[in-house]
Order: sequence, then C-alpha cells, then structure tokens
Amino acid sequence: MDGRLSNPLTGFQVDPGDLRFVGEGLERPECILAERDGTLWVADARGGVMRIAADGEQQLVLQKGQTTNTAQGFEDRLVMTKGSLPNGLAFDENGAILIANFGTDRLERMTRDGETEVLLDEIDGRPIGKANFVTRDRKGRLWLTVTTRMVPWTDHVKTMSHDGYIALIDDRGARIVADGLCGTNELRFDPEEEWLYVAETTARRITRFRVVRDELTNREVYGPANVGGFCDGIAFDAHGNLWTTLIMADRLVAITPSGDLLTILDLGGDPAPLAELDAAWDEGRVTPELMQATGGLVCPWMASLTFGGPDLRTVYLGSLLGKRIPFFRSPVPGQALLGW
Repeated sequence: MDGRLSNPLTGFQVDPGDLRFVGEGLERPECILAERDGTLWVADARGGVMRIAADGEQQLVLQKGQTTNTAQGFEDRLVMTKGSLPNGLAFDENGAILIANFGTDRLERMTRDGETEVLLDEIDGRPIGKANFVTRDRKGRLWLTVTTRMVPWTDHVKTMSHDGYIALIDDRGARIVADGLCGTNELRFDPEEEWLYVAETTARRITRFRVVRDELTNREVYGPANVGGFCDGIAFDAHGNLWTTLIMADRLVAITPSGDLLTILDLGGDPAPLAELDAAWDEGRVTPELMQATGGLVCPWMASLTFGGPDLRTVYLGSLLGKRIPFFRSPVPGQALLGW
C-alpha cells in the first residue's frame, strides 16, 4: 500500500476556527508538559512553571532562590534574557521538572513546590551558553541542547554561527557529544532510541544522529534541507511523522517517514514581514528587528508542541509571545514520552 495514502496526516489540516484554548495570562509559555490526568506544566517567563489543572485552575510555581525575570518588551525579555527564563522542560524519574533555563544559562531541577537546584552550569570549565532543551532517555541519562554561546544570543542568528551543541549528562558527568550545530533547539528520540533528532533552528533543518552507546554518529539531514522556516519544537506521532513548529511563521508542519513535508496548521500574520525575514535569511542579514516584525495573533511565535489528553491525540501549542495555549485534536496519537 502507498504509505502516503495510509498516513493519517495526508490531507489533514486544522481550521484555525476549530482551535480551542487553555490558560490565561501566561508569560512566554514556550514548553508544555502533559500528564495523564490532564494537568499541564507550562514554562513561565516570571521564573517558574504554571500548573494548569484539568479543570483549568492555574497555580504559578516560582523557582525559589532564583532571580525573577521582571523585564518587559521584546528586547529586554527575549533578546537580553536576564533572570530566570525557563525554556525546555522534562520530567525526571521522580516527577520533578528539569528546566533548560535560557535566562540563567543552566540546567536545573525544580520540585513541584519550587525548590530548585543547579544540575549544570559549565562544561570543560566554560559557561554552557544558552540552554534550550532537555530530555531523558530510558537509561536515565539527560540530553541537553545549547543554542549558542554568543551574547546576546541574537548575534548568532545574524552570523549563522555553528556554535550550538548537544551535551550528555550521565554518571560520568557532562560532556559535549555533538558540536558545530546551528541554533540547536528541541531534540527527540525515535521509539527504539536508535536515532536522536534535533532541530537546527537557524539552519532551518532537522538533523539526526545514530546513537551508539554514549556517542552520536552518522550525522545527516532528515527530510528537506530547508523545512520552510525556523523549525523549533519537534515531536513524533505514533505513525512516525515528525511534527515541527516554524517559529515566526507560526506554522505547524510534519515530515513524513517518506520525507514529504505536510502543512497541518497555518496561523501566520501579515505575510510581508515574514517574506522580508525569509529574504534576509537567504542573504545572511537577519536582525532582531526583522524577527520582531513577524508573527500572528493566535499563537505568536509558535515554539513547541505537546501531545496530551487520555489518548495522546490532543496537540497543545506553546509560544514565546502568547498568553494562552491553543489546542486541537490530531488524527493520530503522539509518541508517549517518559513521565507520561
């Protein structure tokens, strides 16, 4: 049978009018963790995580002992990133929350009542840089992405620097296992944990590595050389499609197992600023000002996606500039993650 015809995503597109929403007054809800009982844990720019119960009740859990991020505006909050700015989240084996903190440039662990400890703030005697995302494998090892070591981080986007990396943290300590990446962002394993996939956001591509014990080998581009935008969050569904958000374009797409690119949802705003940004990327002249001009109103700067709900068919969308979380039903369940 033709895999394209049997793929439940073929021909599937979400009507923006069918979106539903959860959460109110959120601050930079970049990453979302979902639990079986319907509880969501959402990164919050005030320096912690917002707990949203299944009935919608919200509780902001701030990191104790951390400098709260009180900055307002695009430049101060998103470019200079001062204070705690939780980005990627994952559950540890006891249900505490692992935080890749884009503001403190650290990997942290926070209990569900806010007690926080630093797990990693340097590698080889150097600050780790812009910690972006963290995940845990079935062996209990942690995998951390670092977008760049440049300050401010937007200098990396201007220069297309390849100074991002993936670090492995296990009982031997922390070490870099893949270097020379361009805007390292979210990473995910395939179900067998034989391959590790990572979004190289600034290069607009998905890269994968074969996992051989504690090494990453056989680096290759997965799917199109250019996915059509700055890929940010990634997640697999049970059919093997790799979903990815295109931040600034506010578009959700998927790479099928056969390598086709499908558009699932388009929430982009004025196409003119996005066209100018795309042209600037082609010509190597991207600036924070060009980036700031993009984005729609529904899920501005769509950054992540999370499969939740009792059957893992509810797709929640995180963002950098949104105040609430859009969600919709998928025709195929997502891949269950550790901690689910």
